[in-house]
Amino acid sequence: MITSIKDLIKAAKNIPKKTLVVAVANDEAVLGSVEKARQENIVDAILVGDGAAIKDVLNKLNYEAKHYTIIDEADPALACEKAVRLVSENDGYFLMKGLVDTKTILKAALDKTYGLRTENRLSHLSVIAAKNYHKFMIMSDGGMNIQPNVDEKQEIIENAAKIARALGIEKPNVGIIAAVEKVNPKMQATLDAQTLVERQRNGEIKDVIIDGPFAIDNAINQEAARHKGITSPMAGDVDILLMPAIEAGNVFYKTLMFLADAKSASVIAGAKKPIVLTSRADSEESKFYSIALSALVANL
Repeated sequence: MITSIKDLIKAAKNIPKKTLVVAVANDEAVLGSVEKARQENIVDAILVGDGAAIKDVLNKLNYEAKHYTIIDEADPALACEKAVRLVSENDGYFLMKGLVDTKTILKAALDKTYGLRTENRLSHLSVIAAKNYHKFMIMSDGGMNIQPNVDEKQEIIENAAKIARALGIEKPNVGIIAAVEKVNPKMQATLDAQTLVERQRNGEIKDVIIDGPFAIDNAINQEAARHKGITSPMAGDVDILLMPAIEAGNVFYKTLMFLADAKSASVIAGAKKPIVLTSRADSEESKFYSIALSALVANL
């Protein structure tokens, strides 16, 4: 099982090298992370977008263009379409968002004719390494699904389980997060937790163990769980944190990144191929980790 960023990078280097296709690639932080992944022999890269602008950025960063395949397409929407087609049509390829609006690249990715659409809902997942937790936390959803209902939460769990498998976790512990750890009819997140636990125990959700509701403290801290009398065997040992809504996931993620010096890798799951779609505020380091994670997911 992969439990650290160091092991994540090592694992990505030990699988067959993948091909990363970057849509609208003329972005310094993105190309910095791509170059790092190339140097680590994790990926070869195809850069799609305004060819002159891409070469200008490569020159500014002192990277050699000869190491990349550059496909010249100045129109951002068409560049996204070409990038998605390449990923869809070739084994071992995966997609990364460059200097383009999220809605533009997702429109191409979800196109029924040439895109990466499946029957699954897309969801945003962050694999987080925090100093005071003994393994990775896989957190969803802090960047895509705004207020998922219980059926949508089940799909998000199923997506997260695939990411867990890429990390060597065959049957992950899923903690359903709410503000409290008891079912309260006035709090929908706790009712959803109750339903999801029942579905898993009835065999409707497979290859995971689900419990909750948990408040965040007793999901990730055994001492907090003991103080509150929480007897769940996964309390303090959760692999996947299912957040109740986008605000909770987004605040949790950014607080850890900017105030707690955590490290993270993020990916869009639920498509035919993983999509590296990081925040503009994410560091070049986080983007590199996200490429490594997505390479592992592409290898499943």
